[in-house]
Amino acid sequence: MSIYSWMDEYPLVAEKVAFSLKLGGGKAAIRIEWLPAIQRSAGDKMLNVDMAQNVDGASKMKAAKQRRDLVGACLAHTLHDGYTDQLYALLPIWQTEFGLSYAGLAIIRVLYYGTMGCLQVPGDKVLGRVTARWALALATFVAALGYLVMALPGGLFVLSAGLIVAGVGSSTQHPRASLLVTNAYGKESRGPLGVYNFSGDLGKAVLPALVALLLPFLAWRAVITLTALLGFLVAGVLLVLIPRQRTLPTLLDERHIGNTASGKGFGLLLAIGALDTAPRMGYLLFLPFLIHAKGGTQAMVGVGLALLFIGGALGKAVCGWLGQRLGVVSSVVMTEAATALLMIATLFFPLAVTLALLPLLGVVLNGTSSILYGTVPDLAPKGDTGRAFALFYTGVIVMGGFAPIAYGMIADHTSRAVGISASALTATIIIPLVLALRPALIRPT
Repeated sequence: MSIYSWMDEYPLVAEKVAFSLKLGGGKAAIRIEWLPAIQRSAGDKMLNVDMAQNVDGASKMKAAKQRRDLVGACLAHTLHDGYTDQLYALLPIWQTEFGLSYAGLAIIRVLYYGTMGCLQVPGDKVLGRVTARWALALATFVAALGYLVMALPGGLFVLSAGLIVAGVGSSTQHPRASLLVTNAYGKESRGPLGVYNFSGDLGKAVLPALVALLLPFLAWRAVITLTALLGFLVAGVLLVLIPRQRTLPTLLDERHIGNTASGKGFGLLLAIGALDTAPRMGYLLFLPFLIHAKGGTQAMVGVGLALLFIGGALGKAVCGWLGQRLGVVSSVVMTEAATALLMIATLFFPLAVTLALLPLLGVVLNGTSSILYGTVPDLAPKGDTGRAFALFYTGVIVMGGFAPIAYGMIADHTSRAVGISASALTATIIIPLVLALRPALIRPT
């Protein structure tokens, strides 16, 4: 009987057989050893315990790294989105100091916003081989430096230069931070990406309100100097918080790659995302002046912006919930229709009612972006999520920069109410486009 058939016949007697061949003096000796079942059982239990402990330790380390990556990405997003939207609280002051029209204010703002949008893809390529830790810290430092330049005396020219520098700094935050989250969580990244998206609204809610509350007591240059110092602090924290290890790209599910190789669905998603940004930025341009026209003070402008942004932060969760239960198409149709109706409503109601409507408007005005943003990995052309995020943010941010100029020119030649109405009309244009996106969202089986 061979040793193999013997083991098959008596499996409880021996498991491991050791062969040793000794050659010497022209003789060969073969030694065979086996472990009794009792010894084998005890050894396997110890081995299983060690393996379980190793797996548990590795899982804890992975979870800890994921949390640090997510918190770091969220911190960067909070600051940079706060930097972007705190400009709205400064627009009425700059209009008075520099004698700017609505279109002029939009052009001043596009120096920051347009620079940030146009450099999304180039900036992502330049810093593509730099770790996310250093890329986000450097981006935050440059953005803070831009705000420090804005605070220097020198009139409109220095202000414009500072806006451009700040825009350069903020250009790489979105693609690098979102890719950091995607790489950390892989196929389970939709939820963490929602958290990351939500964190930007915290910055939008806090920094503009803080700036508006400080402006009655401090000069505007002193206020933005404080925000610049905050940016330098955050840049240092990011270096400590984000792990040093370079995160390797996470492979997407093959069904995503197969479903989006043509990129047609992504192109339509990009157009929808850009158009969704336009009414939001247009309304934000007019909101401070709308509040002033209804008898509100500068502090009330800060309150109104905070209410809108708090509603926007809540909208990330609410619209995410809607997206999961109703689907992308139905949810976007509902939010865009509600956006248009609530925008028009704020034109006709007094200040108190308008302020009460702002959180509701914020929910639908900002929540739609969360639905669209979470769909980017699903429709990324050829599964290239990093490039897809960079392209998506380019379209969204460039539209967000230039759309207010168009709305501002409309308002300059007609009225503020017509400008807001044009913003509301843009929201309704999205409805037929998202209906056309439905076939691309159906995954092949």
